Amino acid sequence: MMTSNSLYKSVNATTIRLILSCMVLILLSISASAQENPPRPLQVSTFQNLSFGAIIQGTTGGKIIIDPEGSRSVTGDIIPVNMGYSYYPAIFEIRALPGALINIVNGPDVLLNGNNGGTLLLHIGNSIPNSPFINTRNPASPIQVRIGGTLTVGNSIANPAGNYIGYFTVTFAQQ
Repeated sequence: MMTSNSLYKSVNATTIRLILSCMVLILLSISASAQENPPRPLQVSTFQNLSFGAIIQGTTGGKIIIDPEGSRSVTGDIIPVNMGYSYYPAIFEIRALPGALINIVNGPDVLLNGNNGGTLLLHIGNSIPNSPFINTRNPASPIQVRIGGTLTVGNSIANPAGNYIGYFTVTFAQQ
């Protein structure tokens, strides 16, 4: 026959074993959690190149500005003309996981080389969306990033009429 004291010891020992078993299960469930998969790499493709269109330059020169929305403005004695040469911002298509934070880092100013000699200075401008931004789209539906720029044009001796071509860099960093 069990006394009340031995029953108390038996219940107490069972309770302690039960508590220890629960603690071990809790510790096992905590230590069994897995690390999340690494982020999917960012995919970037060029949808449209940056173009400043056609101009007539004056005696002192100036600047041509293409904003990310596609508007063109000029400074100095430059006259914008529409002679079959369109102007538009650069457009990049980005595919990333939803929620990815994306920073846009513009490269340095670059010189564009003319087919008749001369060089023009290109400065990469702002973007839409502004940097940094959070991707809200599914990777199957890319987000378009529009980037403008400013072209510095000198006089006709420094920058003779012709086509000017060059390359610029933009870095898209995913965090």
